[in-house]
Amino acid sequence: MKVKKKTLLLIACLVWTIAGFNILRIGILAYQPYLSIINLFLSVAVFAVFQHFIFGRLVQKHTKRIISYTEDSQFFLKFFDMKAFIIMAVMITSGIYLRTSGLAPEHFIAVFYSGLGASLFLAGILFGKNYYNAINHKFTN
Repeated sequence: MKVKKKTLLLIACLVWTIAGFNILRIGILAYQPYLSIINLFLSVAVFAVFQHFIFGRLVQKHTKRIISYTEDSQFFLKFFDMKAFIIMAVMITSGIYLRTSGLAPEHFIAVFYSGLGASLFLAGILFGKNYYNAINHKFTN
């Protein structure tokens, strides 16, 4: 199924916002017994590292790639390239394994997932902002 290339930004927005919300929800639900200034600081640090080094760059890279497509209609899964899908699959699999195996303590889940989920959620919002800019012709091809 093909969609307009700008719609790929909306698909990325929905995928990352939903993923971020779900991970953030898991972190917040686990947080109550571990709520402290130090843990909040650690969650903010996780957020900042992921946002600055991974997801912020990912949003820029994939937005630029999508906007540069010469054909207006693209396969709907082209909101990411193969490398990004592999990274996403590894992250999902690793996250499920960490939680179900008991390898990561609940304290880690609370702190790490809150920061990671917030960063993923923001990445989704940034893709949404880029979609808005694209439909309002604020991007040039």
